[in-house]
Amino acid sequence: KTARGYKGFAVYAAPDVTLEQDLLRRDFTINAIAQDADGNLIDPHNGIADLRAGILRHVSTAFSEDPVRILRAARFAARFGFAIAPETLELMRGMVNNGEVDALVAERVWQELARGLLEKKPSRFFETLRSCGALAKILPELDALFGVPQPEKYHPEIDCGIHALLVVDDAARHDYALKVRFAALTHDLGKGSTPKDILPRHIGHELRSVELLKKLSRRLRVPGECSDLALLAARYHGDIHHAFELRAETIFKLFQSADAWRRPERFSRLLQVCASDVRGRSGHEQDDYPQAAYLLELLAAARAVDAGEIARGCSDSNAIPAEVQKARTSAIASGKRLLR
Repeated sequence: KTARGYKGFAVYAAPDVTLEQDLLRRDFTINAIAQDADGNLIDPHNGIADLRAGILRHVSTAFSEDPVRILRAARFAARFGFAIAPETLELMRGMVNNGEVDALVAERVWQELARGLLEKKPSRFFETLRSCGALAKILPELDALFGVPQPEKYHPEIDCGIHALLVVDDAARHDYALKVRFAALTHDLGKGSTPKDILPRHIGHELRSVELLKKLSRRLRVPGECSDLALLAARYHGDIHHAFELRAETIFKLFQSADAWRRPERFSRLLQVCASDVRGRSGHEQDDYPQAAYLLELLAAARAVDAGEIARGCSDSNAIPAEVQKARTSAIASGKRLLR
């Protein structure tokens, strides 16, 4: 080890490196098992026993030399449902406290974060990071949600952090895409900065969420397709939940803001995020989300309006946008009447 971070290593590879020395440098005991030419297992660190017991245990203190191993531990915990050995968790806490995690580069953090989100149980990834203190360093916006209350009437789980994990787990359970899972995780970030004197209400959290997401996306260099969907979900999930109460004009503005005319597939993804938001509440895991089908029907009706025909019928080109808006709003209003 020559410096902090996962690049601060001097590499030595030569024929005189023994198998035992090689296995000693592995991260976890379950990854420090070899097999000889006769098929005999070589297990100097009792990895087979840990594998059977479902335990992630570090091989040696060399584990602490690479902060990426904290993220790998969290990912393996999410993938296999394994527990972190107490001594390994303590070592991970030490790595956080001594600043090793601070040396992680944005691209590597996002790479591991994306992998964690794509596991069957993403919540385990973030719970592991939180248990060693790494979440506060890597995703402080998410960490800030834990311990913040919401109205029990709408959120039986109460805690905003727990809700975020329930939502992302629902997105994983439905095998939604990475961008949907990222948006599901981050849609309520603004609730972590709600003024304490108005809790458990979260007035204006949508706009706060948007600002936090912009900063987070820049810091971790989140791909555009992921950050764009997350920003839409943060800003509009409340409006979408109340779709049946919205006027035709407001629904038009929602479609317009989401660029649903040109990107209906992304709008469908946005509805997936909102559905997971509703199901990601204690006792509501099987709830239906009729708002999705409703809005997709209205979007189809509005997109059926022939903007080209309207343009050809306008003598004043400056009037075209207003006429198209009028026609699409009328189509939405007609659709609302039919769907009642």
